[in-house]
Amino acid sequence: MNFKKIAAYTACGVAALAVATLALPRHVSIERSAMIEATPEAVIDLAASNTGYQTFNPYKDLDPNLQVQMFGPATGVGSGFSFESKDGAGQQTVASVTEEQVVFDLDLGPLGQPTQAISAVAVDGATEVTWSMDMDLGMNPVFRVMGLFMDGMIGPNFELGLANIADVAA
Repeated sequence: MNFKKIAAYTACGVAALAVATLALPRHVSIERSAMIEATPEAVIDLAASNTGYQTFNPYKDLDPNLQVQMFGPATGVGSGFSFESKDGAGQQTVASVTEEQVVFDLDLGPLGQPTQAISAVAVDGATEVTWSMDMDLGMNPVFRVMGLFMDGMIGPNFELGLANIADVAA
């Protein structure tokens, strides 16, 4: 086989792989839930507050050098923080607050703009707290491949955060 044929087959193979990644899911959803001995109001109040969120922020446990700079009001829509860690930098802002849910807009720069939510619903004398994230991976083939592993990468962080909520909200 000559060099031109090898190069042509290689180019076709790379193109086929790139096209195949477009068949992977564009949207990724990650969710973890836990029963917590606290009221839904206590959980929502923590999640909607700049300082409250920092009491259970799982990334503080994962990176002791995490730097957080708060902005906006102390609590509610528009409150948030920018962060810089070993894994990157970004910003999280409270987008909406209801009796049962706080929704956050994240800006991770070139990594995307996922939406996170913390929901709290009373169930049999306790509170079911659900931490979720939805992300549109767009047309980027690398992001779509990474999307296959997002649940395994992010899910444990949500589990840690839920355990932290249970500790501080009780």
